[in-house]
Amino acid sequence: MTQWEYLTLFLEAKVHKGDDERISRRFNPKKLAKNAPERLIPELDQLGETGWELIHMEPVAKVGGKGDVLFHGAPRWSSTYFCVFKRPKAGTVQSSAWTPAEQMQPAPATNLRPKAPFPSTSAEPGDDAPQG
Repeated sequence: MTQWEYLTLFLEAKVHKGDDERISRRFNPKKLAKNAPERLIPELDQLGETGWELIHMEPVAKVGGKGDVLFHGAPRWSSTYFCVFKRPKAGTVQSSAWTPAEQMQPAPATNLRPKAPFPSTSAEPGDDAPQG
């Protein structure tokens, strides 16, 4: 039976240097809004190339300095997405005869984690309050 490893990341849909070339393969980057979800495609493709499959993605209003997620009742604009990925653990066997391409042993994705904590979108009192 296949065993899985999981990766969770906050990804931000924004213009990154050099992304227009990769995005232009599928979209006209000049017609693509600055924070359109399609701006995530180069990073999602990079994760996919190392064997990670996106299994969940949802927008979040704000990520605090300690990685906590802000929820408000009022509508709010956001280009930040909470994403969950999975890939088979190395050496696990799938029970069926069919073997998806994702089961090939991918390279470790350690270089794909954010280099620094995700920046906060606003500085409000209590943003970094301890979680209970």
